[in-house]
Amino acid sequence: MSEKPAFFDLSDERGVLRTSVAVTLVISSLGICFGLISGSFSIIFDGVYSLIDASMSLLSLFVVNLITSYAVSRGLSRKLRERFSMGFWHLEPMVLGLNGTLLIGVAVYALVNAVSSLLEGGRELEFGWAIVYAVVTVVACASIAMVEARANRRIGSEFVRLDVKGWIMSAGITAALLVAFCIGYAVQGTEWQWISPYIDPAVLAIVCLLIIPLPVSTVRQALADIFLVTPSGLKAHVDTVAQAFVEKHSLASYRAYVARVGRSREIELYFIVPADAPARTIGEWDALRDEIGEAVGGEGPDRWLTVVFTGDPEWAE
Repeated sequence: MSEKPAFFDLSDERGVLRTSVAVTLVISSLGICFGLISGSFSIIFDGVYSLIDASMSLLSLFVVNLITSYAVSRGLSRKLRERFSMGFWHLEPMVLGLNGTLLIGVAVYALVNAVSSLLEGGRELEFGWAIVYAVVTVVACASIAMVEARANRRIGSEFVRLDVKGWIMSAGITAALLVAFCIGYAVQGTEWQWISPYIDPAVLAIVCLLIIPLPVSTVRQALADIFLVTPSGLKAHVDTVAQAFVEKHSLASYRAYVARVGRSREIELYFIVPADAPARTIGEWDALRDEIGEAVGGEGPDRWLTVVFTGDPEWAE
């Protein structure tokens, strides 16, 4: 009898995401509390940023459960399976795109507030509390990023990859805050104390400018998946395999349609059979489909391969 996987199993995509959500909720709570105590808007932003990241991780976890349940035909209601007979892969790029867009939006909003605060003369804050928060958060973010990155070498999940990127961004944000808070603490009681009100909004503005571009590549890829933009590398591979198959079996031609939707690879191949080709049994046609499937490769729950043989080219257009 097999044991049930641990809830925070780091060898499983869902276990990694659960771990990430739990740690993120703790850090976001600390950020909001310490931000209110110290009077630092940059720390509050850090907490809110983490809270949004946790919300997106929860949504990602839900989508992963749907995709996995559909792929293994387990734990999914018959009604839901009938409603989504093509699977749930299309949800993955939607969630990734939403995640990246929200992170960009939050950073832009914080940048506007930081610039506004600078123009108004900055804000005073308690640097001691701010330094304590920054040290704890940097250590936590760096640790979970390394743990997830190591786990994802085997898992290969786009969700986990984006989550690691989010942890690295959070660690970078907080490290910049830590440096700034240390400078602010050091200038207290000196002739440079006048700069301390500007430290919090200034470092927040700099951090926002640095992190705004980071999710852009994820959003771009998500939009490409949503709009079914043909991945050039996969299309070239399928064309090579199909052309070799046509020449080997003396077929007239072929049509290939390829798309990437999240983790899935959707491939449709139509082979045009000459009108004078000899008749074949169903078993022989299925053997040819098996042959082309092995040649294309990537067999698994995330490959959707359709192979059609027809004598009418219009069926392939």
